[in-house]
Amino acid sequence: MKILVTGGAGFIGSHIIDVLVENKHNVVIIDNLSSGFEYNVDKDAKLIKADINDFDKIKKIFYEEKPEIIYHLAAQIDVRKSVLDPIFDAQTNIMATLNLIKLSNDFKIKKFIFSSTGGAIYGDTDDRPTKENHPEWPLSPYGIAKLATDKFLNFYYEIFGLKYVSLRYGNVYGPRQNPYGEAGVVAIFLNKMLKNEQPVINGDGEQTRDYVYVKDVARANLLALKNIDKVGIYNVGTSIEISVNDLFKEINRNFNYRFKQVHGPAKLGEQKTSCLNFEKIKKDMGFKPEVNFSDGIKMTYEWFKNNKPEL
Repeated sequence: MKILVTGGAGFIGSHIIDVLVENKHNVVIIDNLSSGFEYNVDKDAKLIKADINDFDKIKKIFYEEKPEIIYHLAAQIDVRKSVLDPIFDAQTNIMATLNLIKLSNDFKIKKFIFSSTGGAIYGDTDDRPTKENHPEWPLSPYGIAKLATDKFLNFYYEIFGLKYVSLRYGNVYGPRQNPYGEAGVVAIFLNKMLKNEQPVINGDGEQTRDYVYVKDVARANLLALKNIDKVGIYNVGTSIEISVNDLFKEINRNFNYRFKQVHGPAKLGEQKTSCLNFEKIKKDMGFKPEVNFSDGIKMTYEWFKNNKPEL
């Protein structure tokens, strides 16, 4: 099929491109390369350098490429930046996304597959692993925008019949993750430690996340395509909570435990817990995570050791 992927030069997007190309799909990527890199892109995919906020350009691409499927990953991904500048966040994560959804409906796209978020939508909850039907109380404009997109997608499905899947990820980690932003603690720690710099754990380090390996996330995206008639919201995680302290210890194991566990001030407003129930996508699409945490960290360490991430 002809598939258009926004944000396909980024961390998660490039892994999705890999599995789409492996499955013989014709892939076109839209990416402004603000956080993605051209070297991430499979040589068999077509890259168009464009910004999803350029509505006229995006419409022209739809006319010229005539995609059948949309994968939407392009986003403002910094949760803390969304808190500082919610209007900027909304321009990309709500308005530009809504434009893509409307174009998808206008062009009779077969399915819209959206990369959403688990933790940032559900917020702190005692009901863990958290199911998709849990009340959503996002604590950041970033999470609010992802939730708004889910609601817009449901509207276009119910009123116009545009099929969609929204995949709510846990904390995705793995090769190609950008270690220079505020997000992605695995990449940040590994990058510092490989440069023999001391990583600092925010607060007491007891905050927990559901760490899911990027290749498992890519498989979930492929299953969303293969199960083309499945519509709705699906968590993609491991249902296992891991604290930042335990994450640091697992990474440090690859360095023969030579780094000390150093703590700094807690980040204001940081979510305390997040863990996702993946039973729905397991039942509907046959997904379950295949890479355990220790192996995933080891493979990510090996990649960072052998590849120097660029700014």
